[in-house]
Amino acid sequence: MGRLEDRYALRRRQMVERQLVPRGIRDPAVLEAMGSVPRHLFVEEALAGKAYSDNALPIGSRQTISQPYIVAMMTQLLKPGPQDRVLEIGTGSGYQTAVLARLCATIFGMERIPALAQRAAQTLRRLGVANAHVMVGDGTEGLPDEAPFSRILVAAGSPAVPAPLAAQLSEGGRLVLPVGSQDRQTLLVVTRDAQGYRTESYDACVFVKLIGRNGWIDESEPAPRGRSGLP
Repeated sequence: MGRLEDRYALRRRQMVERQLVPRGIRDPAVLEAMGSVPRHLFVEEALAGKAYSDNALPIGSRQTISQPYIVAMMTQLLKPGPQDRVLEIGTGSGYQTAVLARLCATIFGMERIPALAQRAAQTLRRLGVANAHVMVGDGTEGLPDEAPFSRILVAAGSPAVPAPLAAQLSEGGRLVLPVGSQDRQTLLVVTRDAQGYRTESYDACVFVKLIGRNGWIDESEPAPRGRSGLP
C-alpha cells in the first residue's frame, strides 16, 4: 500500500510541475493544495491510473471531474484565503471542494444529484476534511441561509450570472464561473464593491450545464431562463 501511495504522490508532483506551473499557475498555496489532495480517490477505482492526466474524467450521472489545470486555474482566480467562507456550486465528486477546503475557513458545496453529493461527502469524511459541508439542492439559488459568502465558485456552465449568486456575494467578494452557450463558455471573475459589480473575462472552457431555476432548464432543453444578477 505504501508503494502505491508513493506512486500517486509522484504523479501529483509531476502533475504540478508539468501541467500546472508551465501553464501559469503560480500561487504557492494553490500548488501545494493541488499537490496534496489525492485526486485518484475522487474517481472510480478503474480510472485511478488516469487521475493525474490532464483530462476531465466521468464520475457518473453524466457528470465529470474537471481536468487538474481547470481546477487550479479557477482556484487561483478565486483567491481563497484562510478567513473566507466559500460557496461551491456543482460539487460533483468533491475534488474541487477538497482543494478549496485546504485554503479557506469553511466551504459549503451544493450538488443537485443526491448520489454524487453522498459520495462526495463520504470521500471528504474519509480524508478527514472537517470544514466542508455538502448538501443537495439547486445551486443556481445559492444558499441564502448561510449568505453572504466572500468567495463563490461555480463548476458548471451557466447561460448568465445567476442573480441569487451575485446577490449572496459579500462586498469585496469574488465569484468565478463559466458563462456562455452549452458547448463553449468563458471563465468570468465577478467582483463586488461598494459601487456594484465588475466583470473580467479569462479563458475559454467547456463545462457540463448548470441546471436549475437560474441556469439551464434541464438536460433536454437548450433554452436558458437564467437572468443576470449584474446591473
